[in-house]
Amino acid sequence: MSRKYRQRGYQDDEAPRTERAGDRKPKGDGRPRRGYGPREPRVVNMPAFREVLKCARCGASLSSSSIRFDTQCAKCAADLHSCAQCTWFDTSRTLECAQPIPKRVSPKDARNSCTFFDARVTVERETHSSAPAAPAAAPAASRPSSPAAASARQAFDDLFK
Repeated sequence: MSRKYRQRGYQDDEAPRTERAGDRKPKGDGRPRRGYGPREPRVVNMPAFREVLKCARCGASLSSSSIRFDTQCAKCAADLHSCAQCTWFDTSRTLECAQPIPKRVSPKDARNSCTFFDARVTVERETHSSAPAAPAAAPAASRPSSPAAASARQAFDDLFK
């Protein structure tokens, strides 16, 4: 009698199994091929994360000290004690604040005296390592970062002479 299913355990009989032409045989000696055995996991080079406080208008990084009522951004002079810089600022909420405020604060980027103010801190990846300080004599655009970069830039400039 021919079985419908060939899995072991399905209506097993104790008769020895005969090999058929369609049965597969494993290649080699049954051991894993060279280089495919157990290995140590790869070392993942993940960048670190850090908390940053950034200006809501220009995106400049700010010092981690607390923001006082009269603090302004050093780069764009925007008021930092404002709704746009607050953790609770949410444009999808009523009065655009996640806290129960009695009336709408407007404009959102101007200094206000809200008691719920908490500076928005974001988490971002550190995508570059800190470079050593370079001399301030040369402008940043023309200063190469390494001797190899300097020779490569020189070779590129020589093409157009």
